Amino acid sequence: MTDTQLDHARPGPLTRLRVEQSELTEGLPDDPVGICAAVQSLFIQPFDAVPLGIPDARIAEKDIRPVSELVSALTALDPAPLHRARPPEKRVVGSCRHFATLACALLRARGVPSRARCGFGTYFVEGRGADHWVTEYWHDAERRWVRVDTEHLGKGFVERHEDLAPGEFLTGGEAWQRYRAGLIDPQMFGVVGTEHAWGPAEISGNTVRDLAALGKREMLPWDEWGRMTEAYEGSTGAEYDELVDRVAETCAAEDQAALTRLFAHDELAVPQGMVG
Repeated sequence: MTDTQLDHARPGPLTRLRVEQSELTEGLPDDPVGICAAVQSLFIQPFDAVPLGIPDARIAEKDIRPVSELVSALTALDPAPLHRARPPEKRVVGSCRHFATLACALLRARGVPSRARCGFGTYFVEGRGADHWVTEYWHDAERRWVRVDTEHLGKGFVERHEDLAPGEFLTGGEAWQRYRAGLIDPQMFGVVGTEHAWGPAEISGNTVRDLAALGKREMLPWDEWGRMTEAYEGSTGAEYDELVDRVAETCAAEDQAALTRLFAHDELAVPQGMVG
């Protein structure tokens, strides 16, 4: 393995399980896709939770960042090990980020290089890129990263959710590079269910979030830091766009030394207070 792969085989601050939680992972499948599939029955989206009568107070579970706290919330609802499917009312309320990040944490707990990736699914609404997170794991025999749509395995949006084809999911940086090259309409990329959250700032925001995830800071889809809020308000300009160009290029190149420098950049570094 390269140094990059070895690094992603180890947990980060948000994907580290507590010692006493390790026994909950016993019984999980051995294969990466099987682990991702097990995660499917552990979360429920807010829009599915409300009709089931899940109390409003529990909707705040979607704001939990550390996997250890997500697992604590799960076991408070049902103490069964993580390979046991939960009924919908016993699942933690979460987003696509939660599915992708818990799968990543469980893979890392097994020593499998894995990453949560932030970007856009192009298969939910025809002609649009929908804000989404997926899980990647390193397939050593094929010498490549495999993208798995953990949340939607087996749900029929694409032919193979367990190995997404090129272009079916674009990281924030991949979408940004296409936008800057004039290959996509940025107004077609954003958050499904909203009218305002579409356009270049949505793409740049996910580019920065994906950078953070590559630095093992798997933030929430609505977390903002650095100049992200300014970008959403339309008050950044060419200088910031050029910085996002650099982020996209560096993420694509997977140059670990260059990524490390960007993680520490004043306008890109995740504030320590948000990593918890």
